[in-house]
Amino acid sequence: MKKYRIIKSKELADSEVEIECEIDAESVACHRAKAIAKIQKDINLPGFRPGHVPEAMVIKQVGDLFIYNEMAEMAINDAFPEIVTESKTNFITMPNIQITKIADKSPIQFKIIGPVMPEIKLADYKKIAEKVNKEKEEPADATEKELEETIEEIRKNYALRNHKHPEGEEHKADEKMDLPEVNEEWVKKLGAFATVEDFKNKIKESIKKEKEFKAKDKKRMAILEKILADSKITMPKILVENELRKMYAQFEDDITRAGLKADDYLKHLKKTKEEMMKEWTPDAEKRAKVQLIITKIALEEKIEADPEQVKKEVENLLKTYKEATEDRTKAPRSEERRVGKE
Repeated sequence: MKKYRIIKSKELADSEVEIECEIDAESVACHRAKAIAKIQKDINLPGFRPGHVPEAMVIKQVGDLFIYNEMAEMAINDAFPEIVTESKTNFITMPNIQITKIADKSPIQFKIIGPVMPEIKLADYKKIAEKVNKEKEEPADATEKELEETIEEIRKNYALRNHKHPEGEEHKADEKMDLPEVNEEWVKKLGAFATVEDFKNKIKESIKKEKEFKAKDKKRMAILEKILADSKITMPKILVENELRKMYAQFEDDITRAGLKADDYLKHLKKTKEEMMKEWTPDAEKRAKVQLIITKIALEEKIEADPEQVKKEVENLLKTYKEATEDRTKAPRSEERRVGKE
């Protein structure tokens, strides 16, 4: 038996869709025990251990409507995947959920509002890629100058690591050190190099691979830039806002790693957070458009991620971010579902 009813669905501005739904009181009631158990974990009363407050006292402390709100959220979360599937709505980020009608022991009504894949008039990406890939590439082989500069850098780093200073003294920028002679004895200390010639050949190969990687990356960016310039996209505002949030979070993280505070740094720049975000908006819009283009091309070409690779990536994310859930790690562009009154 279906736990919900879709009242109506309509398109909004900025490539958003609104789905209005209802869940009957009986389906909400199924979540009562689970809701009370969740509230019990968060409530603290003198004389009771966390999670062991009697149900009657929990109800008295928070009230029936508070409990019903918790039950409603659980019922919505439970029905959400089926609603999206039935409505055939392809949200491109986790939508916002707004409870519009709620009363104890009565049906609940709510809206699911979120952006869907906007209208994209994609440029002829195959033709663009073919043209860019035909462009002449610079030689990737390492030059003698590049080889000499790399070896010199390795010698300096080696000397710096092995240079002894009196206790408490640090290396000075203008301090001269004896650099090691490039001979078989030294290169064997660095790694699995049989001879000096072998060492130089492997350095050359490393430089070549790095140059090839940079050349490929440069071409990829040139292709994307051309596709972006020739495509027409109706841009959902929420995607730009999501990119801005991510950019600001990265900015805060970088500043914190440098031992500073974001607010102090902004004061030093004589800018507010809002002014900074406004400056970043064109770049955020560009990033969002690139993501949409890549998604659209993947759909056109029926490109899917390798399930085993996805599984490994999810496992790595779950190990790194203990608060993450499997569903959230698999979602490419999602944010927390917000459930609350309108």
